[in-house]
Amino acid sequence: MSLTLESTAFGAGERIPAKYTADGQDVSPPLRWSEPPEGTKSFALICDDPDAPRGTWVHWLIWNIPADVRELPEAVPPREELANGARQGTNDFGRIGYGGPAPPPGRPHRYFFRLYALDTVLELPAGARRAELEDAMKGHVLAGGELMGTYGR
Repeated sequence: MSLTLESTAFGAGERIPAKYTADGQDVSPPLRWSEPPEGTKSFALICDDPDAPRGTWVHWLIWNIPADVRELPEAVPPREELANGARQGTNDFGRIGYGGPAPPPGRPHRYFFRLYALDTVLELPAGARRAELEDAMKGHVLAGGELMGTYGR
């Protein structure tokens, strides 16, 4: 099963507005998604840039988003744990929470927001890195969805 993931800030394949990048306010974009499959206990989201010069660059890790949530608002605060119990990981900038696009000059990069519906709540501490999150999600993904935006300088 797949989830539909979208944003009111940009469409699939469109340019991400500067507000959501290191050239602007560097806040996370608003995201919303479709109904998940039965048995969903939480969601996880990974945002990355596969076009980064040193390999795929992680911009955002957030998990244990409650199963009844269908959106993330603009400017999710960069806290280890949010009021609803969601936890955020360490991005490749070395910070907790969202770090927006900051590509070198040249061709625009692609930024993938991938949402996963999980059949469990992850026992993973805040601040974890991508490999830890992916390892914890193994065998628990019920559905997924993707939104790709671009940004270049």
